[in-house]
Amino acid sequence: MSEESSGEKSFAPSAKRLREAAKNGDVLRSRELATAATMMAGAAWLLLAGPWLMDLMAGALKAGFTWDRAALEDFSPGRLLMKTVIAVLPPVAVLGVGVMLVSLISQLSFGGEGRWIGSNLAPKGSRLNPMSGLKRMFGMNGWIEMAKGLAKVALLGVIAWNWASGHIADLAGLGRGNLFGQLAYGWHAIVMLLFALSGGLVLIALIDFPVQWFRRNQRLMMTMQEMRDEHKESEGSPEAKGAQKERARKIAMGGMIPAMKEAQFILTNPTHFSVALAYDPDKASAPIVLAKGRGDKALAMRELAAEYQVPVLEYPSLARSVYYTTRERQVIREELYVAVAAILAFVFALKRGEHPPRPDVNVPLTLRFDTDGRLDPSVA
Repeated sequence: MSEESSGEKSFAPSAKRLREAAKNGDVLRSRELATAATMMAGAAWLLLAGPWLMDLMAGALKAGFTWDRAALEDFSPGRLLMKTVIAVLPPVAVLGVGVMLVSLISQLSFGGEGRWIGSNLAPKGSRLNPMSGLKRMFGMNGWIEMAKGLAKVALLGVIAWNWASGHIADLAGLGRGNLFGQLAYGWHAIVMLLFALSGGLVLIALIDFPVQWFRRNQRLMMTMQEMRDEHKESEGSPEAKGAQKERARKIAMGGMIPAMKEAQFILTNPTHFSVALAYDPDKASAPIVLAKGRGDKALAMRELAAEYQVPVLEYPSLARSVYYTTRERQVIREELYVAVAAILAFVFALKRGEHPPRPDVNVPLTLRFDTDGRLDPSVA
């Protein structure tokens, strides 16, 4: 059976499919990365801002255990507790805000796909469905998460044991020395433990993130039919294409209006090319190409010519020759003077009300082009 008929998902997800998945809440995220980043940020904060917090706590405890006459006459435990909380609130608030920001950044910065999706906050019945929950718990995803959890506990347990084996003796001896030194040592030991655990979490995250990317990529793989359907959808309906072409034609017409007002006649292919020319001896010694175009632009030029009553003459070989040899706002090639002069005389006669015969023009063999711009002396 062919790949087409089997519906095998063997194509990488397109950018459109990835965007739609993100809108539906399926984004590239790693909880292990968020946990590692949060733990590392917290440990760094405790290391840098620890003295600040310790000083505030020491001041609060000192104030709480200092008794004077006013404190005995108006004893208020609630007020003392509130003062203590207010004293240590700034560093704790800074820690909380910093941890939240690090957690959000670690999850919302994966190439735009982990961005904030407001619609994902809306209630979804599938999240409350007990069967869906059981499926997540006892399905393949549940077993994978269980294995990750056991591996994480084992790794962090080994790290904690190694840390404890090197500090247990010193920690057991706390209480027999200077109080401030003991507190400083205990604080430093705890911060080092957090850094060690953070290192283990970073290692887990480095393994988990590629796994999450691979699983999501496999989940969003596409079949041949899905690729074809998306391609058709991206191309758009014939109506949309027509509207787009109409807008482009109107834009082109708007840019050519000044040139068409000045043009004396237009040469056409008749369907592929249009060239607008004018001759003013006060401005140039030969006819000038005011505008030229092919395809939609050529059609727009013919429509404007009808609106401004500019004669449109079908001379395919001459139109292609002027188109491919002369830029806009430049005089025509000297080899084309005779042919264009004959057409100019014909146009001037029409404007005087005369009815002369349509002139026959001859384009030099060296200036004859086909529709693709290749020299071809055989074309007429």
